[in-house]
Amino acid sequence: MRDYAPGSPERLSLQARLDEMRAARIDVPLVIGGRYVHTGNTKPAVMPHDREHVLADVHQGTAEHVRQAIDAGAAAWEDWSRWPWEDRASVFLRAAELLAGPWRDTLLAATMLGQSKTAHQAEIDAAAELIDFFRFNVEFMARIYEEQPISSPGVWNRLEYRPLEGFVFAVTPFNFTSIAGNLPSSAALMGNVVVWKPASTAMLSAWYIMRLFEEAGLPPGVINLVFGSGATIGDAALASPDLGGIHFTGSTPVFQSMWKTVGDAVAGYRNYPRIVGETGGKDFIVVHPSADVDAVATAIVRGSFEYQGQKCSAASRVYAPSNLWPKLRERLAEDVSTIKMGDVTDFSNFMGAVIDGGSFATQREAIEEAKRHPDTAIVTGGGYDDSQGYFVEPTIVETRDPAFRLLRDELFGPVVTTYVYDENRWDDTLDLVDSTAPYGLTGAVFSEDRSAVQVAAERLRYAAGNFYVNDKPTGAVVGQQPFGGARASGTNDKAGSMWNLIRWVSPRAIKEQFVPAKDYRYPYMQDER
Repeated sequence: MRDYAPGSPERLSLQARLDEMRAARIDVPLVIGGRYVHTGNTKPAVMPHDREHVLADVHQGTAEHVRQAIDAGAAAWEDWSRWPWEDRASVFLRAAELLAGPWRDTLLAATMLGQSKTAHQAEIDAAAELIDFFRFNVEFMARIYEEQPISSPGVWNRLEYRPLEGFVFAVTPFNFTSIAGNLPSSAALMGNVVVWKPASTAMLSAWYIMRLFEEAGLPPGVINLVFGSGATIGDAALASPDLGGIHFTGSTPVFQSMWKTVGDAVAGYRNYPRIVGETGGKDFIVVHPSADVDAVATAIVRGSFEYQGQKCSAASRVYAPSNLWPKLRERLAEDVSTIKMGDVTDFSNFMGAVIDGGSFATQREAIEEAKRHPDTAIVTGGGYDDSQGYFVEPTIVETRDPAFRLLRDELFGPVVTTYVYDENRWDDTLDLVDSTAPYGLTGAVFSEDRSAVQVAAERLRYAAGNFYVNDKPTGAVVGQQPFGGARASGTNDKAGSMWNLIRWVSPRAIKEQFVPAKDYRYPYMQDER
C-alpha cells in the first residue's frame, strides 16, 4: 500500500501520469482473438467530475462481434484448457508484478479519471486488491487441485478439475477496477475462455487491464474484450449454446433478468451454465445502546461516503438507539461538514463525483423525497450540482418511519438514512434490520456489550454475508474476508476465496484398477463342499 504523501516519489509519479492521461484523447478498440477491432461506432469515456472532458473514444460492439469473440475463445480453448496449471498461474503472477510496478500509475490514473476515485480509493482498489486477486487466486487454485479422494488397495482414485466446456461471460461493474480485472481472470486462470463485457462507465480502466493481460503473456482469444450496451452484448452471449457460465457483478434487476433468460433457454445449452453473481445491497449499521459514539460516527462517515457510497458494501441505513442519537447526530454533522468534494486530482478531496447522470438523478430524487416526507429530516448535506460534474453532497437523513423507502431501496450513492429506535427495544430493532430490505450483503453491529453482539450475530445470521463487529461494513480484503452475500445480493460464491474458483471447473472422477478382476464370480457363489 502506498499513501501518496505530499512530496513522496509515488505521488509525483502518479500526478505526472494523471496529467499525461488527462491531456490525451485515445482511441480504444475491441479485443477479439488478440486482434484490435475498430467498429467505427464509438462512445465517449468521460470524467464524472468534469463530464464534458472526453478521455477516450471507445468502439462499440454488435451481436456479430460477440459471436466472433465466442469463436475466438473456442479456438483458444483447445490449447489454453490443456496448459499446465503452473503455466496459467505464471501469466497472472506476472500480471501482479507488472501492476505492482510499471503499470501501477496507469491503472490508478485510469480509475481516478474515468471513475472519479480519489488516489487512496484507487490505490486500495486498482492496485492492492487486484494484485491480491491475481496472487491469492493462484494459491486457491492449488488448494482446489490438492483436494483428492482416498484410494483403496490396488486402486488409484483421482479428481481432474476440468475447465468448463464453452465460454464464461464476464460482466463487470464500474465501481471496482479490481472486480473488473478479477471476474474474467479468475475464470481464465482455471483454464476457461472468456467474453468480457465491462461497464460502459469504466471502459478506460478495462482497456488498460486488457493491455496488462497481454503484456503478462495471456494468449490471444483467452479473454476477449467487447464493449457495448448490456442488451446488445448480453443477449448475443446468452443466446449461444456454448455458454458455460456467467460471472457477474452489477445490479439485482439485471442479474435476475439474465437468470430468467438462461432459465427460459436452458434446453438449448450444451451444459447447464454456472451462474455466479454479486449484486445489490442495502447495507446496515446497527448500534447497541452500549456502543462507542466516536467509533460509530467514523464508521458511518467512512462506510457511507468513501467513493461517494458507490460500493456494494457501503452503509446506507443506520439504526441508532435513542440514548446515543443526540451525541451521534452532533458528531456526524460536525464530521460531514469538513468533507471536501471535487476533482479527484486534487488530493485534498475526500470525495469525487457520482458516476453518471443516471446516478445523479437517483440521488437527487432521494434527497428531495426526504425533504418532502413529513417524518423525515436532513441532518446534514442535501445539496447537489451537475453543472460541471455529477456532484452530490454527503447526506445523512433521519426518519421516524421504519418503512421509509430510503431504508429499503438501494441508492448506490452518498445518501445514508438513520432510523432512531427506542433504546429499550433492541430485539425488535434486530427484527426490523432483518426484514426491511430484501438484500443480504454486508452489515455491522457496534456494541461494547459482548452478549448483545452474540444476539445480533445470531438474529442477523442471514441478513449479511459479510458481518462486521465494531467496524464499518466495507473494505473486505482478499484472503481475509471472502466477499459475497445472499438473498437479493447474489449467489454468495465469495470472491477472494477458493469457493469462487471452484465454480469455474467441472470435476471428473477417475478410477484406475491396477490388477483387474478376471472372473465374474464372487466368493459367496462357491460350493460349500
